[in-house]
Amino acid sequence: MSQYEVTFAGFGGQGVMTAGQLLAYAGIREEKQVVWIPSYGPEMRGGTAYCTVVISDRRIGSPIISNPLCACVFNRPSLDKFAPKVKPDGVLIINSSLIDVTSERSDIRQILVPANDIASKVGSPKSANVVILGAFIGASKVVSMETIFATINEKLSKKKAVLDINLKAVEQGYQLGLESLTQKENV
Repeated sequence: MSQYEVTFAGFGGQGVMTAGQLLAYAGIREEKQVVWIPSYGPEMRGGTAYCTVVISDRRIGSPIISNPLCACVFNRPSLDKFAPKVKPDGVLIINSSLIDVTSERSDIRQILVPANDIASKVGSPKSANVVILGAFIGASKVVSMETIFATINEKLSKKKAVLDINLKAVEQGYQLGLESLTQKENV
């Protein structure tokens, strides 16, 4: 792996920071070097929010990443802002429940994830962020599924009512991410 950078972006209140934190905790659990950097717009809830997570097998030289290998965008303004920044041959994960377009770039892999639809089906619209996180992990293999399950169990165990929902949500997203790898190999 060496180093992997991902930006999660959306409106405040969509769970962008939580998705990034869960990934960062999973990286730490696997004893990797990790940096999590949040950034908020003028308002928290409803304003723009994004975070960047860097996970590496070796020491991280700079935590500031202008061009991540992957961007997970939860809404249209985030697509417009972050799709152009993804490195060539990188990955763009789009919440297709809320974004009805894709990037015009042909030098990146785009994965459409109906995160809000899946979240509603598993029991809570609020778990769309975890669906996107699962898709990212399935597509990148940056941490193992066992590790993200353990991390979600640890970090969300106080909320028993939503714990099972989040575990189902991350699993559904993970499967979509894995399918995108299979599709890439068959091209």
